[in-house]
Amino acid sequence: MKLPTSTEWVLHCATTLAQLEPGATASAKQLAEYYDLPAPYLAKQLQALVRAGVLAATTGPRGGFRLARPATGITLLQLVEAVDGAAPPYECREIRQQGRGALPPEDCRDTCILARKMGEAHDVWRRHLDGTTVADIIAELPPTVPARTRSRMASTGGR
Repeated sequence: MKLPTSTEWVLHCATTLAQLEPGATASAKQLAEYYDLPAPYLAKQLQALVRAGVLAATTGPRGGFRLARPATGITLLQLVEAVDGAAPPYECREIRQQGRGALPPEDCRDTCILARKMGEAHDVWRRHLDGTTVADIIAELPPTVPARTRSRMASTGGR
């Protein structure tokens, strides 16, 4: 499975926002500069997180984005689904019933074994992401990273 590049962006941006001081925000421009990303496109992805209730956005001179709830209540699955949707990546088109190799209908009463296995793998992937919070990610960062992130985000100042 290959996810869009924007998935990496939102995972990193949410993790960055979780490292800021409580109540602090970062603008799309700051986050884009921090990761050298295109600000207009990143802003669209961040707005998707706002619509999903993962981020909150404020306007004005001190405006920007922040987590909408504690990092312990935001899962990686919520972030991924906010920008990529929840549809399974594999779609069986029943080609086992086509062409010279077509199976007879009586052999196709059950769900295709390949579709079933791909669905099972997707379910495991989803459960793993749903069981991993942004706080879990922060807890595994080297201890110096949050302070470094706060310092560097403050120095971008590019609201």
